[in-house]
Amino acid sequence: MSDTFSLKVPASSANIGPGFDVLGIGLNLYLEIDVKVDPKVDTSSDPFNAAITYEGDGAANVPLDSGKNLITNTALYVLRCNDIKAFPAGTQIHVKNPIPLGRGLGSSGAAIVGGVMLANEVAKLGFSKERMLDYCLLIERHPDNIAAAMLGGFVGSYLNELSPEETTAKNVDLEYILPKYNKTDESQIVSTPPPQKIGQYIQYDWCKKIKCVAIIPQFEVSTDKARAVLPELYSKPDIVYNLQRLAVLTTALTKNEPDHWLIHEAMKDKIHQPYRSTLIPGLCEVLASVTPDSHPGSCGICLSGAGPTILCLATDNFEEIATSVIDFFKKEGIECVWKLLDLAYEGATVERK
Repeated sequence: MSDTFSLKVPASSANIGPGFDVLGIGLNLYLEIDVKVDPKVDTSSDPFNAAITYEGDGAANVPLDSGKNLITNTALYVLRCNDIKAFPAGTQIHVKNPIPLGRGLGSSGAAIVGGVMLANEVAKLGFSKERMLDYCLLIERHPDNIAAAMLGGFVGSYLNELSPEETTAKNVDLEYILPKYNKTDESQIVSTPPPQKIGQYIQYDWCKKIKCVAIIPQFEVSTDKARAVLPELYSKPDIVYNLQRLAVLTTALTKNEPDHWLIHEAMKDKIHQPYRSTLIPGLCEVLASVTPDSHPGSCGICLSGAGPTILCLATDNFEEIATSVIDFFKKEGIECVWKLLDLAYEGATVERK
């Protein structure tokens, strides 16, 4: 008997304003994974029994080998930790991905969440979302994106303090969690479940009048490079600056009637955006150019994730705001597209057919 289901995982925007590695929002732009397990279909040409097809952003460069594809390699890690070596015979996976790759909208986070959910469904493991996030965290290592993708809405998160043994498990080299097929030393490959409750999460309310204008430059920024430009140490004034705004922002965005200037000021940051301006031409100027006065309806503006996408929160005049930012980037020789997005309040979902 065949088993058919679909997964939907939202894009996400992390580091909202001053919330570096803390705040994330799930956005209604969805990675979709359609799965059919039919033992009558021969999938033995793949070493782990998965026939993968893919459409969407970056299709030409996405590996369709289950041991290399991020979604299926993540799923194999979860299966391996639960004493299952491969997908069921006849597993067919079709991926539809509209989330731009490498643009700060959580494409890798969505793939990891999708992979963990895929394993949970094909193996009928019965994990809660919170338990699945433990598996996600051993791969993604930062909770803001994956929490927003898994849980949806406006999410705050932090990592729990773990025992030395649990910390060692959490910090193992990623190559041994997502092994390179036929290259990684098999004796080092992780096959034990992750610690319980690695992270803590809280979903905040969100003012429904506020929408998200995502302006997406047409170039990629590597998350590794975006992390590499950050300093090892910060000054006390800069840390206090962000903490003060973080305390205000998490309440300001929940009010039924948004205070545009309060949100705008509370979304300013000194922890990561100034340093990442070296990777994104004109970033500081763009962030300073959009205010509630200059662009009525604007509530705040920030870098989405590691960038280069710019996220503007607004209550109206969405196209005018997007056009202004796009025109600014054009002066730097950078082409952009834009999307008007709402929050994905349900987070990641599964539908059985």
